[in-house]
Formats: sequence, structure tokens, C-alpha cells
Amino acid sequence: MSTDHPFIPGERLTYALTWLNIRAGTAVLEVAGAAPVQGRAALRLLTTAVSSPLVTKFYPVDNRVDSLVDAEKLIPYRMVFRRREGKRSNDFDVAFDQAAGTITSIKDGITDQLPLLPQTYDSISCLYYIRTLPSLVPGASITFNVHHDKKTYRLEVRVEAVETIKGPWGEVETVRVLAVMPFQGIFLNEGNIRVWLTNDSRRVPVLMKAKVKIGSVVASLVEGFQVSGSP
Repeated sequence: MSTDHPFIPGERLTYALTWLNIRAGTAVLEVAGAAPVQGRAALRLLTTAVSSPLVTKFYPVDNRVDSLVDAEKLIPYRMVFRRREGKRSNDFDVAFDQAAGTITSIKDGITDQLPLLPQTYDSISCLYYIRTLPSLVPGASITFNVHHDKKTYRLEVRVEAVETIKGPWGEVETVRVLAVMPFQGIFLNEGNIRVWLTNDSRRVPVLMKAKVKIGSVVASLVEGFQVSGSP
């Protein structure tokens, strides 16, 4: 099944994480191929966030997420999340049964079955869904369901402005969006997350800023602006 998404298997985006102007770590967002699920094309969305040697001394981070999603709709089939943040250690294995309308969530060995609401994404696939939106006009607002840690939330994404920013990839025009976060996500956030997406068909997230308990964590794209094999 072909899709018109701005990302394909082989896309690998690497980000430098900074906190209080300190190099805090590295995050990688990767799209990989997957075997079809129930006759439908699928993708794997792989995410890692690892703290730098300096930060590891007082707050080690080693988060890894593997999300299997429908290649066209980006709704999830299964998400495995290994979270290691400071003294916190959790293992999630979440199965989304789209046909039965149920979520089977295993957290640290404890299983719960929950209802699966329509158009529900996981905490990784929601970013890729935003990238597929055909139009991001300042002032617009999009709301959809996101499941995280045995709860389903309504996530609002507000399109704030068009901005030109500079980075290792040069100078690009971006669309700044604000994700009003009702939960703590993958990047240690304690509040809302801002994302700067290239204002073109690729919708590459070149910059992300997440509020944490003290200050903000900034993720700046440093490698992978173009998909492997692109001219």
C-alpha cells in the first residue's frame, strides 16, 4: 500500500538534547519497515533518548520505544516502551486491538484491559500523525486521542506561527506548533511541548522544546535532515 506521507522507512533523525545550556544527551527518531498486519502495510517507529556522560552521573536516562503502526492511518498495533529516567524504571507493552476496540496494557508485569477510542495514537505515532496533516495554518487547532500509561487523553495541537530558523541544516521556514500535554511523555516533559516543523511537504521536526521540572529540554536536529538516498 502506498502512502503520501512525508516520511518513509530509512528516515533517521538525530537530535542533540540540551538542558540549561548543557549537552544533556542524544535522541533518535527512526522509521523502519515492518511485516504487514492483518493484510495492511505497517511501519515501525523507533525512538531512543540517552543521557550524556555528564548528565548520567546525576540523572541517567535510557528510554527506548518501538511502536508498530498502520502505514496509512498511523494508528498503533503495539507499543513497547522501556523507560529508565533517574530512579524511575518502567516497562510498558501495549497492544491495540483495532477490531475488538480494546487496549491490553502491561506495565511492570501488571495487565489491564481498556477501551480503545476511535482515532487513538500512542505517544510516538501522534508526532508522525501531525507531520501528515495537509495544512498547518497559524491559529488552527487539532484535537485527537493519545493513549499513554494506561490512560487515553485528548491532546490539543495549536498552530502558533510561521518562523524562519537556522541550524546545521541551514536556514529553513518552519511552522511552530504547541502540543498541550496532559501527560508526561517520552522526553521527560512536565508540561507543553513546542515543535518546529519545516513548512514544506517533508514536515521535518527540526527543533523541539519541552518543559521539565527545572527549565526546558531542547532537541535540535543535527543529522538526517534528508532521508537516506535522497538527492
